[in-house]
Amino acid sequence: MDFTKMQGASNDFVMVDAHKIARDWPQLAKVICDRHLGVGCDSLILLLPSKKADFRMRIFNADGSEAETCGNGLRCLVRYILEKGLINPNINEFNIETKAIVNQIKLERKSGSIVRIQVNMGQPRLSAAEIPTNLKPGKDFIDTNGMLSYKVNLNNSDMTLNLVSMGNPHAVHFTSKPVAQFPLSVVGPLIENLPVFPNRINFEVAQVIDSNQIEARVWERGVGETLACGSGACAITVAAKLLGYTDSKVDIKLPGGILNVEWDGNREVMLGGPAETVFEGQWPD
Repeated sequence: MDFTKMQGASNDFVMVDAHKIARDWPQLAKVICDRHLGVGCDSLILLLPSKKADFRMRIFNADGSEAETCGNGLRCLVRYILEKGLINPNINEFNIETKAIVNQIKLERKSGSIVRIQVNMGQPRLSAAEIPTNLKPGKDFIDTNGMLSYKVNLNNSDMTLNLVSMGNPHAVHFTSKPVAQFPLSVVGPLIENLPVFPNRINFEVAQVIDSNQIEARVWERGVGETLACGSGACAITVAAKLLGYTDSKVDIKLPGGILNVEWDGNREVMLGGPAETVFEGQWPD
């Protein structure tokens, strides 16, 4: 089975064109994502045909669970599609279907070369049912400008979790201290598996640097700490905008690189950032 290893801000993936092949994908993801015995990556991503878009994407995390969306994975899949010649090389816009939505892709070119891949990640989802959480409105959390916030004490620390869904669930905690000092490996799995989140949840710890810059780290559901997360960067931006911390355009500085997010508080969230091929290979069946 042919595969391509790719990365976006060091969030890495194994890409497979699955138009004509079938496998036990959840089990294969566990093996192929293993950093000691497999290729090594955060997620396995499949390219598939779609009945309502140009292409369809499925995402399997390192633990075999299937994710609804993946912002960095989308940009990498765009690069994969272009490099494999699977679409008109001069196209400027096309669509990719995920479990969450149909994402619009915009390509920015300079002197004939693609210099930017921007993904429309859709409208943020902010209700308890959409996140989802079984917390009770008006009882378990507070509502600030449409931002649902849940206070919790973990690892002897009081934290406020700001809840956002970008098609997949996120809990964002803002801290005044450098994110490098945050005990993410301890707190991340505790928050991921809180009973109030029936589908588990992704967790981001973020420090606002100024109105256009945020530093962050991410604990991804089903993966663990990753060097970047596209949908997580979008969730951070939405939460920061609603809470009045930032403007509409924000650079999210993650350990693996910088992601550019735009959200004016009303329209869809736009995500930009790097997407590169690492190497190609064949997986033995």
